[in-house]
Amino acid sequence: MMKNIGRHFTPFQLITMGFAAVILFGAFLLTLPISSVEGVFTPFHKALFTSTSAVCVTGLAVLDTGSYWSFFGQLVILILIQIGGLGVVTVTVSVTLLSGKKISLMQRTTMQDAIAAPRIGGIVRLTKFILKGTFLVELIGAVLLLPVFGKDFGVKGIWMSIFHSISAFCNAGFDILGTTKNTFPSLLQYAGNALVNVVIMLLIIIGGIGFLTWEDVCTNTYHFRRYRLQSKIVLVTTAVLILLPSLFFFFWNFKNLAMEERLLASFFQAVTPRTAGFNTVDIGKMAEPAQTLIIILMLIGGSPSSTAGGMKTTTIAVLLLNAFATFRSKDTVSAFHRRIDNHVIRDAATLLMLYVMLFFGGGIAISMYEGLPLAECLYETASAVGTVGLTLGITPHLHMASQLILIVLMYLGRVGGLTLIYAVFSSRNKSKAKFPVEQITVG
Repeated sequence: MMKNIGRHFTPFQLITMGFAAVILFGAFLLTLPISSVEGVFTPFHKALFTSTSAVCVTGLAVLDTGSYWSFFGQLVILILIQIGGLGVVTVTVSVTLLSGKKISLMQRTTMQDAIAAPRIGGIVRLTKFILKGTFLVELIGAVLLLPVFGKDFGVKGIWMSIFHSISAFCNAGFDILGTTKNTFPSLLQYAGNALVNVVIMLLIIIGGIGFLTWEDVCTNTYHFRRYRLQSKIVLVTTAVLILLPSLFFFFWNFKNLAMEERLLASFFQAVTPRTAGFNTVDIGKMAEPAQTLIIILMLIGGSPSSTAGGMKTTTIAVLLLNAFATFRSKDTVSAFHRRIDNHVIRDAATLLMLYVMLFFGGGIAISMYEGLPLAECLYETASAVGTVGLTLGITPHLHMASQLILIVLMYLGRVGGLTLIYAVFSSRNKSKAKFPVEQITVG
């Protein structure tokens, strides 16, 4: 069937349609009475918002996950998170492998585009590696969280551990700790728990650095020089984006907390904005400079071929390297003694423009429609397009039109800007004709 469909659609179109199909099916399941605690039908637009947020591993919610959804509803959400984290194409290929069928060339090509693999060779082996690694890390995370959740919730703690481990690894940010008296709590009650903080942060980071970087680390271990250029840039950029914001938060925020809690809060709030969406402090009470920094981190996001969304660490790194090369009047952009191709720089600039347009366009539209301060609306749109899930608390109270805007932003943020562009504008018959060059002045 995939082979017949592939004759009419490009891999990028298959990826975008696959995400849309899973979202709609998930929304249908969540509307059913069995999905809610009260056994009532859930309005479709709210089910659609929840399904989109889960598949796009965002974490924004209009209904409290812990108190509104039944066990069946939470299970549907968790499956949607797992599918969204791995990617629809990865899951499809995995099902084909488990059924014993041969992977077609079309499936291999689509898989290559879905995870941004450098070559089509070894895709099946890489898929098996991704599946084994994902389930192993999620299992270890659940086991490490079990002593805390088991102590607090008894037998239910097993489900709590599994849910939050998968949610953290997939950078989803969904939690099921809410009650009817305390909705949307995230991890506030565990702000001082070092085990929960460290495990959740490690799961977020491992899920966010990308499957290809995993493979590089596992293959070459501590021999950093042997890593691919992409893996080197991902690891260095990730480290910088954790360390510098942590220092900022530590010295300019959380001064009322004890030293241990201050350290945990600083590192956690530096890690989670890059598409995870959990929080251990009240984000709304943080100073405006800190909230602005969080918006920037949300837009940057995780790394390519990962469970995270956003522009990606490699995008911002390439743009910075290009700027440094321009400052030094260099004709080429390089890193770690390797030259970066011009088309990569062009793609990075296109992605930045696309995300900024979506970010500001969505924020302005919601602000005008709802009559809310623009700064608050921009925070929500950054969270949506970056597939993060952090919120200042206004999302559940938005009208349907504004929630639909966030749905579109979450979808575009998870599918990926370039994937969407290629799906809409790519053509199988590309003209190689070029226009004459004429110079213009910029700056």
